[in-house]
Amino acid sequence: MATDLKDLAHPVDAAAVLRLLPDRPRLLAVGEPTHRADTLLDLRNELFRQLAEEHGYRTIALETDCLAGLLVDAYVTTGAGTLDDVVERGFGHGWNDLPANRELVRWMRQFNENRPQEDRLRFAGFDGPLEITAAESPRQPLTALHAFLAAHVDATLLPCTAQTLDDLLGADARWTEPAAMRDPARSFGRSPQARELRLLADELTELLDEQAPHLAAVAPPEDRDRAHLYARTAVGLLRYHHWMADASPGRLARLVGVRDRMMADNLHALAARGPVFTYAHNSHLQRERTTMTMGGASLHWWSAGALVSARLGEEYAFVATALGTIEHQGVAAPPPDTLEGLLHVLPEPRTVFDPRALAAALAETSPALRVSPWFGYAPYDPAHLASVDGLVYVRDVHGS
Repeated sequence: MATDLKDLAHPVDAAAVLRLLPDRPRLLAVGEPTHRADTLLDLRNELFRQLAEEHGYRTIALETDCLAGLLVDAYVTTGAGTLDDVVERGFGHGWNDLPANRELVRWMRQFNENRPQEDRLRFAGFDGPLEITAAESPRQPLTALHAFLAAHVDATLLPCTAQTLDDLLGADARWTEPAAMRDPARSFGRSPQARELRLLADELTELLDEQAPHLAAVAPPEDRDRAHLYARTAVGLLRYHHWMADASPGRLARLVGVRDRMMADNLHALAARGPVFTYAHNSHLQRERTTMTMGGASLHWWSAGALVSARLGEEYAFVATALGTIEHQGVAAPPPDTLEGLLHVLPEPRTVFDPRALAAALAETSPALRVSPWFGYAPYDPAHLASVDGLVYVRDVHGS
């Protein structure tokens, strides 16, 4: 078996990944099974450099705050701000301390120096302004959307004034109350003000769509794209806060489902402007329904990858990553009867496989699903080989 698998293994680079696919996809997604791993993030950076330099990819989209990511994009495209500041403020989930993220931003800015605007690399976050314990106030995207429309359309068409929005939004602390994640009664998401804001967000988004011909004549494409980002984010955040305030058994499943829907909408919009390389957790990019235990409940929802795949078809490609050890988190060598264990005996530190050929080679073996001793790592399910376009295996992972 080891000899057969060795014959199927190829060194990991962008060309090897793209050779697995019938055509260059509009959205090339590479997943990771754990976060904050230097080894995996360095590989991510290497793949994007190759995709940019050799294969025409111009956008990288990461699992981080879509609004904060605008700061990073401005820096890499125009030099606005400083490297220290945009890394500090431009990454969500506390990932501003990761050396690989800083190096990615530095390299993108260097790549863009002296390039024409249409050929510059772009950075995007595709997650909502959300964390595990709380969600941001909808103030920033909602007021920015209103300001864009107020600057370009007849004021009589607007459903409200900026002051009305400000009064309804109130203090941001009412939206970011950390206790609301565990106690729905502490959430502001179903208050009369929140309900009114949901209606207004819908009306502003509708007006943005209705005025598309006029806006195309008076506003640059970049400004219009950003207005649509604000609209998606405002609607998504208000929907997320609505479910934060819900006390039904379906609450957590709806929250994670709303988050991935926001991710999917952002990825779909990014893919419209050219080939995109996106990188996130496997669970957000896979085509299967995602399952996770949270708060003692088993949750099931459709991931961003599943939603985008349904829209883009073969223009969406997903390459999953499996790994062997994470010694600093107590994840030792995988059991030999698991998929990771069968790949762990191969000599190369990182390899990529055609999943169809790998599944055929393992047909009589039926690898077991590995059980992780650490909550922060999700082993790869061998039953998913039929629905991925490639599988990267990394023997040993070191964290930040």
